[in-house]
Amino acid sequence: MHPDDTAPATPAAPTSTPPPAPSRGGRRLRSIAVTLGLGAAMFAAGAVLLTPDGTTAPRPASHGRPAGAPGGTVEALQARVARLPKDPGGWAALGMAYVQQARTTADPATYDRAEKALRTSLSVQGEDNTDAETAMGALAAARHDFPTALRWARKAVAGGPYNSSAHGVLADAYTQLGRYDEADEAVQKMVDLRPDAASLARASYAFELKGDTDRARALMRRSLAASATPAERAFAHTVLASLDLQDADPRAALAETRTGLTAAPDDPALLETRARAHLARGDTTKAVADYRAAVAIAPLPHHLLGLGELEQSLGNGERAEESYALLRAQDRIREAAGDPADTDAILFEADHGSPRRAVTLAERTLRARPFVAVHDAYAWALHRAGRHTEALAQADRALALGTRSALFRYHRAAIHHALGDDEAARRDLTEALREPRFHPLHATTARDLLQRIDTTP
Repeated sequence: MHPDDTAPATPAAPTSTPPPAPSRGGRRLRSIAVTLGLGAAMFAAGAVLLTPDGTTAPRPASHGRPAGAPGGTVEALQARVARLPKDPGGWAALGMAYVQQARTTADPATYDRAEKALRTSLSVQGEDNTDAETAMGALAAARHDFPTALRWARKAVAGGPYNSSAHGVLADAYTQLGRYDEADEAVQKMVDLRPDAASLARASYAFELKGDTDRARALMRRSLAASATPAERAFAHTVLASLDLQDADPRAALAETRTGLTAAPDDPALLETRARAHLARGDTTKAVADYRAAVAIAPLPHHLLGLGELEQSLGNGERAEESYALLRAQDRIREAAGDPADTDAILFEADHGSPRRAVTLAERTLRARPFVAVHDAYAWALHRAGRHTEALAQADRALALGTRSALFRYHRAAIHHALGDDEAARRDLTEALREPRFHPLHATTARDLLQRIDTTP
């Protein structure tokens, strides 16, 4: 892939891992961050977002829809299938609309409605129903069941080899399963088929995961230029602002988010990103206001955790506990459903609950999702539980691609320090603090630790 203006219309997939770059914390690593919104793959929208703590969050689904499927709001699609109950494309589109609705409302019951709609589509047309198969893959990814997402995506690609969205879900599943070379191949195929906003966004993410933020930014600029909907443009501005924050340029990040919010004033991802930009500039009042606005629109775990830890850092314990209580309630719902924890839940448990339970959560999640952010969360849980040697092996795996994440670096620095390797800890702390306010709580701890190391004979 070429980041300059002379690049070909279809960028080539990465064929090798670029040299490791400093980790400064990225947004797209979450449910970043997500996460714990995904962390999952978005059906026609691009890969996932990297958040400050290295977890993953979903990209907006309105970037596209299954080829041949009708679009529209949930209400319009409900009316359509009521009129045309034998329309498989209508049921597939309704199922995908439910998936997106669940992502933005954090209502897991909506996923059940999505599955019912998609199963109906498949019952109406059991063969050659690429739209429903692709959406089933996206639904499984949204539930963080990536092995199942991979199976559906492979089926969709086999039946619809020229369906760009199917290759996108395939790429997302491979990414979250830690199969990065195969993910790159799927991204390349998606771009070959349709070099649009969604495929260019995935190509950007492939480079960002490997630490090449210059190419990631150039490709996101191209994705922005190719954007055809307000949601696509809002997403592109969110990612570009997050890359600015990784480069310790909060002024540019604020400008990017303001541009996006002018057209989409209620976009929760843009609000959360602007909150982090305000925090990076030391304006905690505006940061809290934007976090609260994002939570009011979409009470996703990474929004709640960000707000709670910011309130805690300001000494507002009761307000922090309000966010933490909601996180615990969400985790009880997840546990009752038997779903694996996302990285936000693991990190929250490690820092604000039981490290031993965090280890257990991480071990279960890692078995089904060996993604870099899960290795990092597992490393931190092991460290907090006093198992530092095991933690270091996981922290090394989290950074093996060269991903730039200030939080990943801080986590490994603390592990190195616990093992008595202060020189290695100093290197990671120095890289982490290139983004001086990478976390409302841990950034202060990182500065204190680096000062102690530097003043220790």
